[in-house]
Amino acid sequence: MNVFGRAVSATGVAMFGAVAVAALSACVYAAVLFHQLPSAQELADYHPPTATRVYAWDGTLIGEFSKVRRIYVPYDQMPPRLVRAFLAAEDHNFFSHGGVDVSGVSRAMVKDVFNVLQGRRPEGGSTITQQVAKNISLSNEVSVGRKLKEVLLATRLEETLSKPQILELYLNEIWLGYRSYGVGAAAYNYFGRSLSDLTLAQCAYLAALPKGPDNYQPVTHKAAAIRRRNMILRDMMDLGWVSRVDAEAAMREDLTVQSAPTRTKYHDADYFVDEARKQALQLKSVGSELTEGGYYVRTTLDPRLQTAARIALMDGLETYDHRHGWRGAWQSATLEHAPPSERKKWLAALVIESKGGQVRVQTAADNAVGEIVAKDVAWAQAGKGLSGGDLVWVEPADGGGFRLRQVPIVNGALIAMEPNSGRVLAMVGGYSFSLSKFNRATQAYRQPGSSFKPFVYATALETGQFTPASIVLDAPITLPGFGGESWSPENYEHKFNGPLIFRRGLELSLNTMTVRIAMQVGMPKIIATAKRFGIVDKMAPELSMALGAGETTPYRLTSAYAGLVNGGRRVTPHLIELVEDRSGDMLYRADPRDCPSCSAGFSGDDGPELQPAGTQLIDPITAYQIDTMLEGVALRGTAAAAHAALGRPVGGKTGTTNDFRSAWFMGFSPQLVVGVFVGFDDNRSLGKGETGAVAALPIFIEFMQEAVKGLPPLDFKAPPDTKFAQIGPNREAFRPGTEPKVVAAQPADAAPPDQAIIPLAPSAPGPAAPGAPLPGAPKADKPPKPPEDLRVPF
Repeated sequence: MNVFGRAVSATGVAMFGAVAVAALSACVYAAVLFHQLPSAQELADYHPPTATRVYAWDGTLIGEFSKVRRIYVPYDQMPPRLVRAFLAAEDHNFFSHGGVDVSGVSRAMVKDVFNVLQGRRPEGGSTITQQVAKNISLSNEVSVGRKLKEVLLATRLEETLSKPQILELYLNEIWLGYRSYGVGAAAYNYFGRSLSDLTLAQCAYLAALPKGPDNYQPVTHKAAAIRRRNMILRDMMDLGWVSRVDAEAAMREDLTVQSAPTRTKYHDADYFVDEARKQALQLKSVGSELTEGGYYVRTTLDPRLQTAARIALMDGLETYDHRHGWRGAWQSATLEHAPPSERKKWLAALVIESKGGQVRVQTAADNAVGEIVAKDVAWAQAGKGLSGGDLVWVEPADGGGFRLRQVPIVNGALIAMEPNSGRVLAMVGGYSFSLSKFNRATQAYRQPGSSFKPFVYATALETGQFTPASIVLDAPITLPGFGGESWSPENYEHKFNGPLIFRRGLELSLNTMTVRIAMQVGMPKIIATAKRFGIVDKMAPELSMALGAGETTPYRLTSAYAGLVNGGRRVTPHLIELVEDRSGDMLYRADPRDCPSCSAGFSGDDGPELQPAGTQLIDPITAYQIDTMLEGVALRGTAAAAHAALGRPVGGKTGTTNDFRSAWFMGFSPQLVVGVFVGFDDNRSLGKGETGAVAALPIFIEFMQEAVKGLPPLDFKAPPDTKFAQIGPNREAFRPGTEPKVVAAQPADAAPPDQAIIPLAPSAPGPAAPGAPLPGAPKADKPPKPPEDLRVPF
């Protein structure tokens, strides 16, 4: 072989070797890339992060917990017109290719030559399968390596998943703008509808968005959005996926979207939803997956009661604030605080004239001019007044003009609970969630004042040291206090009534009677009761605690009252009824009781009976005794306004702490327990006379007037073994063996033994020992002058 031949041969060998090495390198590189890709099982189990949706008990959507706003929708629940719109826009050969559309890639390569020459980003010709592959585990990097990974992963996807499964992942994963991941979220955010309610035109518009959501926003690029939408409609028509008539009708349809991404139409449950989120995070079966697991959470919320609770609390706090005067206009031209989002009719306004008794304002939003109504002008002039140039909040008044408005600085809470189950039906943790996220229902530890007294009286009855027939002295008492100083508890009106029947201590909220009862029963027993009912975790063994000087939250105290109303059982208050995963499997259920016969067909017999939930804390008769005494509070005691307004059996207890720092009313019917708290966040005084009966009770009444609509006016039901005796004007309940005996022979038509009558003497024979059986008692007290409540010494 000559030199030339040897050179050619060597060159050929070298070229072949180079090709072989390149091929081997490519194979090794491809193998490495393939090894780095997710396995088939990982792909089969993949689910994109999905929002957890939160519902009221009636199915109303009240919130979402999510890092990514995505509503996962199964493929079989997606309307065909939506699927076809996306196929027409992105990959109409999807059902015929194997993951990579060779013809589509070729067309894209030709386009990319021009894109590169013009400095544009290459398109790449990705199929829907390739887009899913990229979304699952790849970045947006533009490189040969990433593209090869995309092709390899697309091939693996096609081998692992069915075409509908790939489409399901694509349509739930894709970013569509407007804070929307996936078509389910986009339908709600853009149009406020579910997928099944979208029109053909709306489906086509969503299909236009993957190319660039910001480029097709109707607010800023409406013409471009309509052109892109109509192009997709024409493609659907050309492919035979929609008729010409339907396509042309859809092209004529206007394109309008919501002004802001909104899915939840119900907005009164912010405090409730936030607390439900905190409770869900504590569930072991949910925990850290809450914001991306796509769970279904059904809560205990009753939207009608929640709205009533929000309105009642806001009205009550504004009423209190109005009583304490106009604080003046804003101090600067900028809004230091926005108006409460819950008061949508409030408007910012400028005072343009203030002369005599007339004040004219001009609204900032629409420059409307009008006068503030005369009574509000008088209210403002009694405070800091109004001057030209002042910035104020106003609200259009009925009949013309404007009402002057002021954001209260006082705050409060309202909780409504079902006593037999602990289901929280409504919770409002403050005047406005938009102004303060602090939930005073669950986070504010405050002294309950006299609203704690029922648990002192319940302990006294439960121990057997007192009965409803006992008399207790209401008279001055001096006891050793802190640091060697004496302590003399006083009643609110600084008056004393002498010996009184047991229930009058609750009805009139008498401190000296309560202290005498606590002294005889012993604080350790009272503290044990408070702990069993969940009011406190610990409490100092001091007599002042019997008057409500400890601290608890409205949430805990309302739950404790539920234990009195339901027959003495401790129920677990809860906001979450159940949690299911995206497949419908149960992860959590609040009621752990099993009911094997609940799913059985109707046989004509009575339905299945479940044992009451919760630990028995006190005798059911003791609980009923306290219920009837607290009903007396609403009939002739410190909460007499409640029965007068509602006209049905209700009970409750007012509470006011020292220096009027906190005002409470804990009220209930047989079907509902409601706790109301009013106070400043810094624990300053509410002002002289701002008792529970004045500041909190009206909120309870306003709420209950709405809450009891449709509910029958039930009486409090006595347990089966209850004995009764007429004690003066009251029919009192007794545990068997504790009822008083008949002291004189009875005529033939006398009441049966369990209806014994104990007459009351017209005057008391003198001070009686605490807990002594009733030989006679003074005339019934006149109803107190409202408001009447306690003063708790520290």
